[in-house]
Amino acid sequence: MNNLINFWWLLPLVAAVIAYKFVLRAFFGMIIVPDDRIGLVIKKFALYGDKRLPDGRIIAIKGEAGMQAKPLAPGLYWRMWPWQYSIIMEQFTIIPQDKLGLVKAKDGASMDTGRVLGKPVDCDKFQDSQAFLENNGQKGPQAAFLTPGSYRINTFLFEIEMVPITQVQENKVGIITTLDGEPLEKGEIAGGSVEGHRNFQDPMAFIQAGGKKGLQEDVILAGTYYLNPWFVIVEQVAMMHIPIGYVGVVNSFVGPEGTDTSGLAFKHGNIVNKYEKGVWNDPLDPGKHPVNIYTHAVEVVPTTNIVLNWANSRTESHELDKNLSTISVRSKDGFTFNLDVSQIIHIPRNEAPKVIARFGNMRNLVSQVLEPTIANYFRNSAQKSGVIEFLTNRSQRQEDAKAQISTVLMAYNVEGVDTLIGDIVPPEALMKTLTDRKIAEEERVTYEIQRNAQVERKEFESAKAGADMQPEVVKSTRQVEINTQMAAAKVAAAKGDAESKTINAKADAEVQTINSKANALATEVNGNADAGKIKAIGLAEAEVTKQKTEAMGTEQYAIVRVAEALASNGVKLVPEILITGKEGGTNDMVSALLGTELMRKLKDDKSMNQN
Repeated sequence: MNNLINFWWLLPLVAAVIAYKFVLRAFFGMIIVPDDRIGLVIKKFALYGDKRLPDGRIIAIKGEAGMQAKPLAPGLYWRMWPWQYSIIMEQFTIIPQDKLGLVKAKDGASMDTGRVLGKPVDCDKFQDSQAFLENNGQKGPQAAFLTPGSYRINTFLFEIEMVPITQVQENKVGIITTLDGEPLEKGEIAGGSVEGHRNFQDPMAFIQAGGKKGLQEDVILAGTYYLNPWFVIVEQVAMMHIPIGYVGVVNSFVGPEGTDTSGLAFKHGNIVNKYEKGVWNDPLDPGKHPVNIYTHAVEVVPTTNIVLNWANSRTESHELDKNLSTISVRSKDGFTFNLDVSQIIHIPRNEAPKVIARFGNMRNLVSQVLEPTIANYFRNSAQKSGVIEFLTNRSQRQEDAKAQISTVLMAYNVEGVDTLIGDIVPPEALMKTLTDRKIAEEERVTYEIQRNAQVERKEFESAKAGADMQPEVVKSTRQVEINTQMAAAKVAAAKGDAESKTINAKADAEVQTINSKANALATEVNGNADAGKIKAIGLAEAEVTKQKTEAMGTEQYAIVRVAEALASNGVKLVPEILITGKEGGTNDMVSALLGTELMRKLKDDKSMNQN
């Protein structure tokens, strides 16, 4: 009870609200539309003199009873009496950033014949319902749409459907199919290019430019687009990727009829210029290309060397030889055998369009030309020779096959690089015979080798024994050589001694002869010199002696000379043995000398005896 007393002041506020609700609204027709709302008006009945709503119409634009085209914007309104008008507060229509608002009109003029979308009219982006209907806006799906934002939409007239914005992914192309436009001409499969529709984002511009309904030749690239899905269907496909070492030959199903550029010699299809209908003479180079796969067929053709294997157990990564198998042939001597073959081909870039124009694709080239050509060549070649001859002449047959097959392929605008014969499997029976023969030959060779080995072993043993005795032989030989050398040395030495003695004797004789001659000559010279000297001395002494003799007398002088001679030779003047004559006399000096000499002689004999 106390709580109710505390809120007594709220009663006036409640009364004011009730007054507005029932008094102002009822007596003055006051309506307040909030800022985030619009008021949708329904007129319950028409006043006297008001027109009736025309048949088939549901929205009133001239005051007729019913749902009114013009809503109430945010604000204050009077004379909207509840007994005549019913006001519905509707929220603003908000289109998110990643959405589009597709608009469908529930009322309006009839759609033009053959059209599926209502043409745009000036109506402030569907926010002016009155203008839409007065400008003959058409009933049904609208070509125009609402981009992200906030709009005051009369939902009595317009129904809004939210759809995602179209996003074409990277490395993709968007293939377009339009649901409105002019019908395609007879023989056409896609609509050609028209201007002004901004990548199909403006449907009415497309239609007014004469765009055709259905598949479109043009594509859209990666990006974000405001596309009306009631107008276009978008299919995303991967871009055409041409690897390095390949080209893309384009066969266009759309475009103007082109003039054949292949020349009179080529009679297997038309080769036309780029963007014309037919096989383009300029293929796509390696890279990524935005190709409409429904209007253009692209055949990827390798421009590097291609290896094709006619073998049961070997297939290349391109798989063009997937259906090829080992070739079975029959020889001239009636044997059937299998052989593996590899063919290397090359298609030049400028010849690729002709190959595709002739065969349609690479697999047809293999099945229609390469497979029968190579198989038949080796079958024909095998029938002209026996199995053994075929095996032994393999290298030559390979060269012949290369030359002949290259000539054939050149007529199809294909270069034959090389033909290689792989494994050859002869008949089992023949192989057994050959094997037995080979074994026999090998055994014969083995026996011959063994025999030669024994002979060589014998020679080896003999040589080994000789080698083992070789040290003694060498020693004996060396000893003989040493003895021979020693004997020769002795002979040489003796001979040398003899010759030396002879030479020495001759030399001595010559020396003696020379010495004798020299001595004789020297003696003669010395004699002459001594003689001259003696003569001179003698003359001088004779002169002195003469003078002394004259001075001293002859006898006295003789005694003095004897004494001087004895003194100079150490002879004693008084001898130890004196020899005298019987009668003495004047020769006593001579006797003394003889005694002295005899004494010396005796001393010499005594010394020799002691020794």
